[in-house]
Amino acid sequence: MNDLPVYMIVNLHVTDADTYRIYEKGFFGLLKKYDGQFVTFDDDPVTFEGCAPRQGRMIIFQFPTEEKARNWFDDPEYQLLSESRRAGTKLEFLTMVRGLPPRQ
Repeated sequence: MNDLPVYMIVNLHVTDADTYRIYEKGFFGLLKKYDGQFVTFDDDPVTFEGCAPRQGRMIIFQFPTEEKARNWFDDPEYQLLSESRRAGTKLEFLTMVRGLPPRQ
């Protein structure tokens, strides 16, 4: 693992807004605990090309390092909280994308 930022990309469909709201309320505190930053979300993403356009909510957030992202995901408090996400959504994916080193 290195010290480059990583980006988390999520695609989900909210199936139970009240249950998902429990997850949202706890999410930002745990994101901050690992120095994560929320970038954006979009409930109506636009696909310009491709054979599998995304529907539902797209979410992007980042961590300063892969280690912090993995620690966030493995945190027992996050895993407990994520039960509300699992119960209130249909998750298509939660994917980590590694950032590039600065160009010289």
